[in-house]
Amino acid sequence: MPAVGNVTGNKQNLYRALKIGAESFYERVLSALRTPTRPKIVQDGPVKQLIEEPRLTKLPILTHYEKEPGPYINSSIVFARSPDGKIENASVHRLMVLDDKHAAIRIVPRHLYRLLQMAKQGGKPLDVSVTIGVHPAVMVAAASPPPFGVSEFDVANSLMDGQLKLIQCETVDAFAPSEAEIVLEGRILADKTVLEGPYVDLLGTYDAVRNEPVVEFTRMLRRRDAVYHALLAGGSEHKILMGVTKEAKIWEVVRNVVPRVTGVNMSNGGCGWLHAIVSVEKQTEGDGKNVILAAFAAHPSLKHVFVVDSDIDVNNPEEVEWAMATRFRGDRDILVIPNARGSSLDPVGDPATATVTKVGFDLTRPFTKPKESFEKGLIPNEKETVQRILGK
Repeated sequence: MPAVGNVTGNKQNLYRALKIGAESFYERVLSALRTPTRPKIVQDGPVKQLIEEPRLTKLPILTHYEKEPGPYINSSIVFARSPDGKIENASVHRLMVLDDKHAAIRIVPRHLYRLLQMAKQGGKPLDVSVTIGVHPAVMVAAASPPPFGVSEFDVANSLMDGQLKLIQCETVDAFAPSEAEIVLEGRILADKTVLEGPYVDLLGTYDAVRNEPVVEFTRMLRRRDAVYHALLAGGSEHKILMGVTKEAKIWEVVRNVVPRVTGVNMSNGGCGWLHAIVSVEKQTEGDGKNVILAAFAAHPSLKHVFVVDSDIDVNNPEEVEWAMATRFRGDRDILVIPNARGSSLDPVGDPATATVTKVGFDLTRPFTKPKESFEKGLIPNEKETVQRILGK
């Protein structure tokens, strides 16, 4: 079976998959989160072309880094329902392969964790489907958690203009995309845990070894010509899938602080998770610090926020650094927030509380000096002159 990676290794690939431009991406994601629509449930689909006993060693599951204990499935969307069937969740989780029918699953205290606790209270395992190889819209939806109780598959269906179709799994009470490459049916066991890790996560550093639940698989569905989606942890695709939905949320919240937000970038150097660069049209002094606070509120895992003027390209690190060099004063334009909750992935955070010191940098020009003092010099007709010379 072939494997493919870096499918959405740049944002342009993601925009093309969703058939939208960069300028409308945030609105499209936020609209889908506000107005999710139920996908159609179908009896059949390409993923049911082959139905087999679960054999994880039949899949090209990769071991990515030297200290990892073995192969990891990490592009997997895990779907589960509450015992009464009223609450659904689809989210991305890593699975450490144990044998052909078992894997350890890393679960953080969010939506899937709550569903697992509900199942445990009833003394039962939690039925799940694990999907590998889907339309990028499904990955985006699974990485952008809506409120608890809203299904990410419904969000994905809105992103796909109603084109997502689901199948009902037969050995477990779960749904899965009908056009996926591979679907594993199984249950998260209520009473069994194993040591999981070390694993290189989003930051490119090794996450801690923990006791995590075990999934026992009951069946495998796949296309005849299935392609396995391999996601390099800490690679560009991982950072983009995790970061773009946070960009949309930051963009939405910051717009309540300033009239116009011209760009948001969860930067590659910040691992698509810890650093945000936000460009705005500043109206009054103090706007920069309000934007910093809004960004931290929109994405609590943020560690550093950089606010720049609208003439700075948030995707160009050299321009951002230039803004810091020419428009920033350390005694005036820095905001320090100690002992705030950050990311559990941050290696310098408090291991018990995940608290960190958050810092915001206001790199916008001050209104106390003439605007001309901060303008970048332009060469007249530069582009036309270069093109004319090269044309000769």
